[in-house]
Amino acid sequence: MSMGLKSAVLGLVSGLICCVFLGQPTPAQTARSGAVGHGANRNHPRSADRTLSSDEGLAVISAALDSKVRMFSGRDCSHLVHAIYERAGFPYAYLTSYDLYDGADGFQRVWYPQPGDLIVWRGHVGIVVRPSRHVFYSFLRSGPTTDDYESSYWTSRGRARFYRYIKNFSCAGCAAVSNAFPQTRENK
Repeated sequence: MSMGLKSAVLGLVSGLICCVFLGQPTPAQTARSGAVGHGANRNHPRSADRTLSSDEGLAVISAALDSKVRMFSGRDCSHLVHAIYERAGFPYAYLTSYDLYDGADGFQRVWYPQPGDLIVWRGHVGIVVRPSRHVFYSFLRSGPTTDDYESSYWTSRGRARFYRYIKNFSCAGCAAVSNAFPQTRENK
């Protein structure tokens, strides 16, 4: 493992630990982070469906650290994010970042992100790692890595949107997690 990759993994893991203690939304933030809309039914939020908990969001981030995900995820952000969610056990039908930005069935738009949520611009998607420090993980020019979504580059792309995965959402074609990552004793 190269020194740069070790540093990136160490930074991501330390960020995960800190976000558990510092990045959790307060009850007031959680109450304000209701649905804005998703998919074709933007005016009627699905309040009966449960979104990912903070712990489940951390499972998404943990899957991002798995080198097998990077190996099978292709060479762009939307394929990487899709592979990470599938690896974490939260499948959805593949969507481009443009589709995700407009809102997609199976995701609820939120105003205050938590670890594991999607951060989406038109043309780019990533996974929020540490919201208190504006850190996200995605496939960038240098490969899979983290960056600050409040940096001048990302803010120049326009306002990002945040989406949280909806558990128990019935997704056609998502009945089973992809077989792209066969189960072995170490990842069961």
